[in-house]
Amino acid sequence: MNPADIKFSPGAWLAPSVDWLNANLHGLFALISRCIEAVLGGIEGVLLAIPAYAMIALVALLAGFLINLRAAALALAMLGFCLLSGFWVASMQTIALVTVAVLISVAVAFPLGVLASRIKRLDAVLSPLLSVMQTVPPWVYLIPAVMVFSLGKVPAILATIIYGIPPMLRLTTLAFNGVRADLLELGKAMGASPRDILLKIELPSAMPTLLVGLNQCILLSLAMVVLAGLVGAGGLGAEVTRGLTRMEMGLGLRAGLAIVAVALLLDRLSRGALQGRRMRAAT
Repeated sequence: MNPADIKFSPGAWLAPSVDWLNANLHGLFALISRCIEAVLGGIEGVLLAIPAYAMIALVALLAGFLINLRAAALALAMLGFCLLSGFWVASMQTIALVTVAVLISVAVAFPLGVLASRIKRLDAVLSPLLSVMQTVPPWVYLIPAVMVFSLGKVPAILATIIYGIPPMLRLTTLAFNGVRADLLELGKAMGASPRDILLKIELPSAMPTLLVGLNQCILLSLAMVVLAGLVGAGGLGAEVTRGLTRMEMGLGLRAGLAIVAVALLLDRLSRGALQGRRMRAAT
């Protein structure tokens, strides 16, 4: 047998399954789409309802009050660039997409990571699965999402959620496994409840590693949202795609720099807010 005649075609096996899902679970998928679109539309509506200058001033004031003046200056500069580059609406759409995806990713990954740190069998099952998920190229996640939910923002968010879960889950498990045993024993000896041990001992000790996980989740989610511009997700990813297809270097460069500005804004503000909250809780 000629090796060239041997072909592996998983699509021939998966296509009937996808057709069955679309035929029998169409109502469930439609409900998921409506829920995601409602949440995303609400966040986008709030971000775009406020005038751009007022939004920039509000974010800068909140950053200065909750974090420090450096964060306020960063917010002013990054959002100002998004406005001056002509991508204010696209930037707000991207921030809304990333916000929804990161919140859901953290809501799924954090409790699973805590459980995996306590149940070693669960960790043994999740570890190879997470390794595979982090090895798969990001655009591969868009294929099944588009096949089930068609084009648009819904498959983009779902693919972003799946892509953002592994780093947060893995670093959550690592963070809680790294909590010093003597601190846990001290808490138990003082009669602290499991809830108090989790909130007052484990969580503060794990916070630095958790912040790294959140950082990775935000950056990977932003990268996926940019790629999702290829499937009609809108936002800055659509502007990058438009610049590439039209061979307009200026458009692509401005959109790319706006993505960098959004990434810096989300990363620094989320990290600074959580670190500031941790310092206030410690005092």
